[in-house]
Amino acid sequence: MPTTTSHPLSRRTFLRGVGVTMALPWLESVPVWGDDKPKHAASEPPVRLAVLFAGNGFHSKEWWARGEGKDMQLGKVLEPLHPFREKLLFLRGLYNAEALIGGIHSCQTGNLLTGAHLAPGGEVRSGVSCDQVLAERTKGQTKVPSLVLGTEPSIAAIHKNYSMVYSSHVSWSSPTTPTPLELYPALAFDRLFRDEVGKADRSVLDAVREDANGYKNKVSTADRRRLDEYLNSVREVERRIEDAGKAGRLQGWRPTLAAPDVARPADGIPQDIDQHMRLMCDVLVLAFRTDTTRVCTLKLNNDHSSLRFPHLGVDYMIHHLLSHTDGADWLKVNRFFTEQVAYIAAKLDAVREGDRTLLDNSMVLYLSSMMTGNHNNDQLPVVLLGRGGGKLRTGRVFDYLGKPNRKMCSLYLSLLEKAGVRLDAFGDSAERLSEV
Repeated sequence: MPTTTSHPLSRRTFLRGVGVTMALPWLESVPVWGDDKPKHAASEPPVRLAVLFAGNGFHSKEWWARGEGKDMQLGKVLEPLHPFREKLLFLRGLYNAEALIGGIHSCQTGNLLTGAHLAPGGEVRSGVSCDQVLAERTKGQTKVPSLVLGTEPSIAAIHKNYSMVYSSHVSWSSPTTPTPLELYPALAFDRLFRDEVGKADRSVLDAVREDANGYKNKVSTADRRRLDEYLNSVREVERRIEDAGKAGRLQGWRPTLAAPDVARPADGIPQDIDQHMRLMCDVLVLAFRTDTTRVCTLKLNNDHSSLRFPHLGVDYMIHHLLSHTDGADWLKVNRFFTEQVAYIAAKLDAVREGDRTLLDNSMVLYLSSMMTGNHNNDQLPVVLLGRGGGKLRTGRVFDYLGKPNRKMCSLYLSLLEKAGVRLDAFGDSAERLSEV
């Protein structure tokens, strides 16, 4: 039976089966967020933070926004976000002072979410990133403190006296420990729902079916419909993970062997970058929808990336080299990345949580560690989607160029506060962005 107590707001509610623990989505008739203070009707949904990183910057002439609300206009890179312009903040002119030191990939990305000084040479040292600060402060409120996903493995090399580990990680659990990336959609999925991560012999839904059927008798008719929709979405992601990689396309770094000479493992990284990214987007949405975690960082690719994009007809040049151009193919790739953000936004916005949507209760930060592939990072591309539980007034464009407070860490201080963590200082800033 579902986990319950005499005080309905004192504990989370889960569906359980052998080896499986599945958190429930928001339901109007049952407060499940773990609030300790009684409230009217149902408890308030939590604020989630998602950070989506795209390496190597964007098209120099097509990253822009003008106007407000429904009248907001977006450059071609951001056009996929047009349906969400009223739930969007465009922030121009923010920068990271410590990242200006070297002007190269390997010392611009590792401190994007920390604002810390990066150690050169063989040493690897940054700071604790804002996503992990939030995860640590909210630990125990969810099954998984944070989920850190990626689609491209870390780079093991030194570039101009800086470790390329910095180019491969934006999330840091400690100053010397980049948060491990989960590259496998199946394992990321398992981490959300299974008590032991690894290959399983049956669907998580099969494992909790009896508990779920019993639970449906205790909730409202509308909640039964929500629960069915949620369980169906979990099943769909399971099915797609099982099918991942069957098309056999190969991209990214090109090995000397043109085709595998051994059998492909049943569980692994999908060879199709479009499929890989989309599966990770689905995992992120499921993680937030089930409140299994409230903090997720998705690194769409590395800075200094080797990804290729045959599904876009752009297979002649890796991402890093393509970023040094400014043509139609670079724009096409940029839009593909933004489409992943738009996909997440649409999925979140389709989920009702009381009077708001899941997107309204989230903050989705989309950014890169440089404005363009030419390494210019005196201002950074930053877009924020979602309303932070009603704490953000969106549909606006901010220009911080020439203003005294334009530090990225000032933005992080503001976002952490919206998520319930108030700090006196973070990274190189002790001042919030008052407008955000």
